[in-house]
Amino acid sequence: MSHNLKIEILLPATPEQVMHMMTDEKQIEIWSGEEAVFEAKEGGKVSLFGGWMNGEVKKLSKEELSYTWATNDWKEGTEASLVEMKLKADGEQTMLVLQQSNLPDEDEAQSHKSGWYDFFFTPLEDYLMIRYNAE
Repeated sequence: MSHNLKIEILLPATPEQVMHMMTDEKQIEIWSGEEAVFEAKEGGKVSLFGGWMNGEVKKLSKEELSYTWATNDWKEGTEASLVEMKLKADGEQTMLVLQQSNLPDEDEAQSHKSGWYDFFFTPLEDYLMIRYNAE
């Protein structure tokens, strides 16, 4: 049985700025505090959080990003999940909708849901606020 999660979050920057922060490996390293690889092209390699997560870019456009996702602590042979993000302008902010499908079990789905906030969205949001809203 496949386990999925969905997150909607409003981020304090334009879709273009948010996409840049999620696809430029130098920026990812700054806001995540971890080594990152992000080849910003379809078929490109993704490695986040110091190599804890690895995947491949499936789609990359101005307002959509998707990549496969597998962590190094999943059992060998576990099929990768798929992360899909859609960005939509909301004034000077961005509504980001993330859907992650094919997580191995309910525990991983719950763990990933909190992990997206703790390790991805909160640090990204903090960095966006500093970078784009500091006057």
